[in-house]
Amino acid sequence: MEYLLQLAASPTAWVALATLVVMEIVLGIDNLIFISILTNKLPEQHRQKARRIGIGMALILRLGLLSTIAFIVQLTEPVIDLFGHAFSWKDMILIAGGLFLLWKATTEIHHSMDPAPEDPKSATSTVTLGFAAAIGQILMLDMVFSIDSIITAVGMTEHLPIMIIAVVVSVLVMLLAADPLAKFINDNPTVVMLALGFLIMIGMTLIAEGFGAHVPKGYVYAAMAFSAAIEVLNMMSRRAKHKRVTADA
Repeated sequence: MEYLLQLAASPTAWVALATLVVMEIVLGIDNLIFISILTNKLPEQHRQKARRIGIGMALILRLGLLSTIAFIVQLTEPVIDLFGHAFSWKDMILIAGGLFLLWKATTEIHHSMDPAPEDPKSATSTVTLGFAAAIGQILMLDMVFSIDSIITAVGMTEHLPIMIIAVVVSVLVMLLAADPLAKFINDNPTVVMLALGFLIMIGMTLIAEGFGAHVPKGYVYAAMAFSAAIEVLNMMSRRAKHKRVTADA
């Protein structure tokens, strides 16, 4: 208790908490985009449930990983040497996650461009399999993003309570933003393609970091923000044209 009171009275601790909360929220954007796109593929009555399960699992994973900080830190130690480069467990997890994101985003883009016809007779089995597959894929990416998030937190502060509060706050923000973001993506088909492009870029970033090439996250998020701003301008232009056409009619 005395330790917690000392932290609460320390301005440095509050600055670290605010900084870490912002960092965790920014890092959670990747996870949230993936969850939104994936759950929008499900029938509407299953989407919110899948999003809440996915984000809930992210919270459980991150809190669980925080309880094993000593183990998480060891994940950055080299365990194998290939082609003159030493790989740690963290590197291999990031590479696997990046490859999965590339595969998933490319598959979704292909499906959007050339959708396969649905078979009404197998609709029920498809819903069940789709929901289970969605949860499995969300869990896999949760693990990748959670490890990256916790290692970032460990690098920013040594105080476990600050890490726990930052993780809980960031996941609560994800939970609040999940439904509006998913609805926005679902209502704007062009945004889906943009978001899939973001996932490809994030996947390439994870692979690059897995091979030891540091990619400043600021550049990645700046590119995402710029692309999103351009898309907002396009949407405003399309709406203005639609209004003019409606008025002329």
